[in-house]
Amino acid sequence: MKDYFKGMKDKKRRIILLTLVVAVIAVVAYIFYPVRTLNKPSVTKKNTVIKRLPNPHIPGLIEAYEKELDKLFSISGTPGAAIAIVKDSTIVYMKGFGVKASNKKGVVDQNTVFRIASVSKCFASFLTGILVEDHILQWNDPVIKYLPEFSLYSPEQTKLLTISNVLSHTTGLPYHTYTNLVEEGIELNLLLDRLKEVKPSSEIGKEYSYQNVAYSLIGGVIQKATGKMYETEIKERVFAPLGMKNASIDYKTLLANPNIAEPHRRTRQRWVPAKITDTYYNVAPAGGINASINDMAQWMIALLGHRKDVISRTTLDELYKPFILARSKNRNYRKLQKLTKSYYGLGWRILHYPNDTLIYHGGYVNGYRSEVALNPKDDIAICILANSPGELADNGIPVFFGLYNEYREKILAWDKQEKLKYATPAL
Repeated sequence: MKDYFKGMKDKKRRIILLTLVVAVIAVVAYIFYPVRTLNKPSVTKKNTVIKRLPNPHIPGLIEAYEKELDKLFSISGTPGAAIAIVKDSTIVYMKGFGVKASNKKGVVDQNTVFRIASVSKCFASFLTGILVEDHILQWNDPVIKYLPEFSLYSPEQTKLLTISNVLSHTTGLPYHTYTNLVEEGIELNLLLDRLKEVKPSSEIGKEYSYQNVAYSLIGGVIQKATGKMYETEIKERVFAPLGMKNASIDYKTLLANPNIAEPHRRTRQRWVPAKITDTYYNVAPAGGINASINDMAQWMIALLGHRKDVISRTTLDELYKPFILARSKNRNYRKLQKLTKSYYGLGWRILHYPNDTLIYHGGYVNGYRSEVALNPKDDIAICILANSPGELADNGIPVFFGLYNEYREKILAWDKQEKLKYATPAL
């Protein structure tokens, strides 16, 4: 019995000793490592994903715009169209209207593909800007640096022609040189070769003169600089990274798509479907892109500077910089506000109003109409694609910006308030 009690006392001593050791360890841990052992990491604004509330004034603008769209559709009789509006980095409106063909039941949706015609020129300058960022090209590189076999009317003229001249329509060539031959389907290399026969209408860089053939020189420049076809480069550097899943740049792909809008022509006071032709695919950088309104919305987000992984704001500013005085072709933009001056930049028209600047371009080919415009300062953009010409495509964007001006103060005030609310304080 004596040994038993002695064993019990030894056991108690060991328990007490172990308890004391654990207590000492706990105290040491608390003193030296309190956050690591006892506290969970705190969540700060820096690592919290902030999701701002939608601007409550945008729905009023959209509602007012849809009422005006009803009027424009009624006036124009446009069979089908698609419209997208982007504010900041968000698509705030995207909708298809009407039918893909007036003699069929298929309706236009956000993935219905249209030809975008001369808005393709904006994509050409966009791609060139990406290559400039990557130090593959420079804006003032002479064209003959990449295409030494190319020549204009004189050796002096040939040496002076730069990439910027091509993209700004300041080549010195007469207005629309050989556009008639583009429509006859003559191959681009033959058309470019014939430019040496054309006497200049002005000095290079001095006057604006719109081109399709000469503009497409940028395709050959890009091919020589990158070792890849222009079509491949635009797919890999623009369409793919921006998620433009329906976009293409050739006639065959367009026809293979089951969801395309058909072009229309006016006959006996009504719109009837027309044949989809292969014209202007021979000058792809100038007029060969096909896209849906969903594709265009993704691109507009990038145009507003919200896809820095694809193109920087600095490069976009270069595209939107006035290069040469150029009269606005769409008279409706001149009615929007008092137009002070209009220019052409690198692949874009630039309209200066007293307190605003709009960047825009339009296109027409084979019965398709396209218009895209953006106000970079206010971070807003809109695109209209239609399967016929007429008042909807011509006036749809000016009408939108006219309404936007009425809602603008409230929209921008809200945006400013939200940005201040979530602004990270300086440390």
